[in-house]
Amino acid sequence: MGFFDRRLIKKYQREAEKVIAYESEMAALSNEELQAKTPYFRDLLAKGATLDDIKYEAFAVAREAAKRCIGEFPYKVQIIGSLVLHNGDVAEMKTGEGKTLTCTMAVYLNALSGKGLHVIT
Repeated sequence: MGFFDRRLIKKYQREAEKVIAYESEMAALSNEELQAKTPYFRDLLAKGATLDDIKYEAFAVAREAAKRCIGEFPYKVQIIGSLVLHNGDVAEMKTGEGKTLTCTMAVYLNALSGKGLHVIT
C-alpha cells in the first residue's frame, strides 16, 4: 500500500471529517467575520494553544476563503493531503489533482505562527 498503511489513511479521513464539519459554520460567516478568524487564531496561539489545537477550524477557514476568493473548494482528498503536509510528510499527487489548492490549508495554519515556511511543488 505504499508509504501509508490503512490505519493511517483512516486516521487522516477522520481528521478531514473534522474539517468538513465546520463547513456550514464557515459558510454562514460574513467576509469580515471570516477575516477576523486570523487575529483570533493568533491570539489563541499567543495564549498557549498549539497549531494542532486549532488546525481543523483553521483548515476550514482556509477552505472557505478559497471558495470565496478563487471559486475552488478543496475536496476531502485535498484536505487529507494538506493534513499530511502539516505533519511534515510528503503528499504525492498527480498532475491536475490540485497540489496548489491542497497546500493552502497547511500553509495558512503554519503561517499563523509568524514563522517562515517553504512550499515546494
